[in-house]
Amino acid sequence: MGTSALNKRKGAKPQKASPKKKQKKEPFTAKNPKKPKIVQVPEPSDEEEEEEEVEDLEEFDGGDEEGSGSDSDTDIFGGDDPLQDDNDDDDESLPGSDEDEDEEKGSSDSDSDSDSDSGDIEKKSRLIDRKTLEEEEEGRKELELNIKDESDEFRLPTKQELEQEAHQPPDLSHLQRRIKEIVRVLSNFKALRQEGASRKDYVEQLKRDLSSYYGYNDFLIGALVEMFPVVELVELIEAFEKPRPICLRTNTLKTRRRDLAASLINRGVNLDPLSKWSKVGLVVYESQVPVGATPEYMAGYYMLQSASSFLPVMALAPQENERVVDMAAAPGGKTTYVAALMKNSGIIFANEMKEPRLKSLTANLHRMGVTNTVVCNYDGKELPKVLGSNAVDRVLLDAPCSGTGVISKDESVKTSKSSDEIQKCAHLQKQLILAAIDMVDANSKSGGYIVYSTCSIMVAENEAVIDYALRKRNVKLVPCGLDFGRPGFTRFREQRFHPSVEKTRRFYPHVHNMDGFFVAKLKKMSNLKPTTAESRLSETVEAETVEAETVDVDLNMTEDDSEKNARVDVQQHSADEDTESEKKVLEDGKPELAGTGKKRKEKKLPSFFSHLKGQFPLDQKDEKKVKSSDQKKEKRVKLKFPPREEIAKAREEKRTALRKSKAKNNTVGTGE
Repeated sequence: MGTSALNKRKGAKPQKASPKKKQKKEPFTAKNPKKPKIVQVPEPSDEEEEEEEVEDLEEFDGGDEEGSGSDSDTDIFGGDDPLQDDNDDDDESLPGSDEDEDEEKGSSDSDSDSDSDSGDIEKKSRLIDRKTLEEEEEGRKELELNIKDESDEFRLPTKQELEQEAHQPPDLSHLQRRIKEIVRVLSNFKALRQEGASRKDYVEQLKRDLSSYYGYNDFLIGALVEMFPVVELVELIEAFEKPRPICLRTNTLKTRRRDLAASLINRGVNLDPLSKWSKVGLVVYESQVPVGATPEYMAGYYMLQSASSFLPVMALAPQENERVVDMAAAPGGKTTYVAALMKNSGIIFANEMKEPRLKSLTANLHRMGVTNTVVCNYDGKELPKVLGSNAVDRVLLDAPCSGTGVISKDESVKTSKSSDEIQKCAHLQKQLILAAIDMVDANSKSGGYIVYSTCSIMVAENEAVIDYALRKRNVKLVPCGLDFGRPGFTRFREQRFHPSVEKTRRFYPHVHNMDGFFVAKLKKMSNLKPTTAESRLSETVEAETVEAETVDVDLNMTEDDSEKNARVDVQQHSADEDTESEKKVLEDGKPELAGTGKKRKEKKLPSFFSHLKGQFPLDQKDEKKVKSSDQKKEKRVKLKFPPREEIAKAREEKRTALRKSKAKNNTVGTGE
């Protein structure tokens, strides 16, 4: 290094004057030399060597300066008495004294300690970095090795492995991993399947694993596998394991949703509006108070109700001043919603077959302030006899069902349901829906609608029941008025339903975050019930359509030609039946019952309907049977009931005529 660098370093360090030391009175004693500390210092680099040389030069220069300063001091202060404390002066003036040596040793020791500490830290950090690099390299190699060892092909367990698993407690982590692998293979079966294994083998293994992992019985897990793809099936079952959110329905008879939300928030309830499709719903995330015991609940400001229970009432859309029937009303959530939409006008017949449930129904009606409801306790199948046929405007049938859509609320459904129980529920539901249709008046100005709903996702309880009602009564399906939900099945396995069944709506927990639900809305077209012959004809037409879908049509015949031929066959079949029945009527004058040799009895009208003879549909039908078959084929008149006003007017005229005749008879008797 040059002299300029040395000058800079010298200028950077200010020169300190040597402090004056006190004179020592004790005699001079030799001090024990300190043992030098052995410190391992890393090999210095070139730059460090240069710095050390600079420091040595500075120390050398500093020592000279200190020595010169001490000489000058002795010349100035000790000129008069040269014999004063020579030993002390020598000790102070000499740069190589013991104290100076101790100071130099201490400074060198501290410098060496700092250098050793910094060196140790650097060394440790380098070792740590080296270890981390080695660990990362080992992990990368191990990962590559695992990837090479593992193959994409998933192997199904053998019979021996399955037997071993049966004798051991279930390994849930292993089952879950195998379920995921089977779902992955089935989603891309051609590329990932095992050689010699069919899709059925994978599906059967998936059923066993799902039933053992989630606790379902064989029937229910088999029905779900038939309804959904495997990926969606796992999502559905996982959604059944989680509870649905708590929902509230605002009672608009007493308050508004905004005011109710504000009061509940003040009580420590964290809530939000339910969704865009509902104007009265609230969803509760957490609450510091029990939601079912607040003063607002006791006052009837809201009802604890699941989001899926809103849907049937929204589909029914009752109007004010109507006659509405709720065939299965308890505990009253839907009934009170209907009353709120009707603004306590009109009349609601809330029926409940089970007597113990009437207490909760009446309690909720009183709490919510409902005043237009009549509570009754009848079997739903007998309601048309009690309330009368064609007597109401709308009917809500939330039918009793298997509850396969609310497994998150009742886990006993997983093991308690069977095919026999599903069929029993479906049979009861078919009877109830026919009774509901019979109660509705098709000529109602504002109504004529039936809403059928279940909390089940089984096809036998939903689409099959609706298809049965379409065949047995003069009804048609109309849109539910709900913007969301999946359409119903028009075909399921070997079953084929009416194409309009897609207007029904299905709701699932894994898609809509609500209980599994089914909603259908029917419009009654006529109060007349179709005869058995017509229903049989419809069944034969459906059977022919099913056969046409399954069996290939002739190559020379187009689809239009096959449909025309089917229609011609049906028309010929119906025409033959009509001509045979007309011949029997013309010969004997009395129609013969279908399938029996007995003749029907003539129905006689009451005396006060005698003046209306020929105006009723039955009379018109009899007159038309007498006409020739050619005229009947040319023109068919649609039969209609006379309006109620005309019937009432005719009755009144008949009564006045009877009164006049009685009055005349009385006057003649008194005159004689």
